[in-house]
Amino acid sequence: MMMFLFLVVALAVVVGGVTLAVVGGGESAPLPEVAPERLRDPLPADRPVGAADVESLRFPVAPRGYRMADVDDALGRLGAELAERDARIADLESALAGARAAATHAPPAPHDRPGTGEGPEGGR
Repeated sequence: MMMFLFLVVALAVVVGGVTLAVVGGGESAPLPEVAPERLRDPLPADRPVGAADVESLRFPVAPRGYRMADVDDALGRLGAELAERDARIADLESALAGARAAATHAPPAPHDRPGTGEGPEGGR
């Protein structure tokens, strides 16, 4: 019986101590604000984003999920670079189509005509 009484008193002391510590026993201010965790390895600013950069991108977890500002920044950057690449690809495809069209409609050069005596095959 004496052991049970000792355990109850010890438990009451521990609960009281924890309660005082949590409520603010000793300090007048609440716990200080913790600086939010930021993106450790952001997307590179000095070069275009590559597939490896996207695969290694890990967003820090906030109390309610991911920090929306970090996700918005990364997605905005990726969207802008993809739009720039799409425009560059479209320009190159257009230039290639124009070059192919010009090559098919252009008359052959004089040294390329067979039987004229010009060019590598003309002397036969």
